Amino acid sequence: MTLCGPFRKHSLQVSVFVLIATMVLAQAPPRYDPASETTIKGTVAELKMVPPDGPKPLAYLSVKIGPDKEKDVVQVFLCPKKFLDDMGITFKADEEIQITGSKVKQDGADLILAREVVKGGETLTFRFQNGKPAW
Repeated sequence: MTLCGPFRKHSLQVSVFVLIATMVLAQAPPRYDPASETTIKGTVAELKMVPPDGPKPLAYLSVKIGPDKEKDVVQVFLCPKKFLDDMGITFKADEEIQITGSKVKQDGADLILAREVVKGGETLTFRFQNGKPAW
């Protein structure tokens, strides 16, 4: 049985909607959970923008927290790049930092959603105590 006319068009529209909805849900950010809050100290390995170019990149830090630079790296979600730019915040490789945030899973990997980052004696707030974004 083949679909024709309006049924084919409707079926195609439903398929496209389901595909888009699946993509959006798959990329939904994890929620901040104050119960899973942790504090880590380490050094900045890298500041990454995801996607690297585009209209709304998000800022992530790779943070070295142990002696094994390959295995002892934690991924930290900071905020949209625009928030960093607006606040004049920069991160440099090997800079010592302390991060307080919610430890969550995203796509099966550990991730910390930053609430505060302390660097150079200054506390940078990315989220409020309840986990709501400051941006």
